[in-house]
Amino acid sequence: MSKGELNVQFVRPDKLLYEGPVASLVLVARSGELGIWPGHASEICALGDGVVRLTRREVDGGGTVRVIVAGGYAEVDDDNVIILADHARRSDDIEPEVVRETLLAAQEARDALDEGDHRRAYYENKMAWCNLLLSHADDEA
Repeated sequence: MSKGELNVQFVRPDKLLYEGPVASLVLVARSGELGIWPGHASEICALGDGVVRLTRREVDGGGTVRVIVAGGYAEVDDDNVIILADHARRSDDIEPEVVRETLLAAQEARDALDEGDHRRAYYENKMAWCNLLLSHADDEA
């Protein structure tokens, strides 16, 4: 890794989403956005719900990789960043119609349960994730 870049590993429980150098990135922390550039102090932060933006190096074509996240943690140490997201999806990998179908199925499953059933929380979390994806799918259009 050369000076002036960060080495990033971005993972979710089932998949490596991104690995490689970036010029900078913006994390969505629970307390707000957190910009990370080379030379940033070591830090661990809890991720919130929103968009993590990875700014690619000019030599790699530049541009921004956007990843929608919900929960997790990020660790910054010596120009290395490890992002462990509970839920994550690249914005260019969102299929709105599939997400809408999943949202509808989750609503129906939740509504079939009694009000006091603890399993409703699972479906409500799934619905929140679908709504987050849909809210950022429009950003790509």
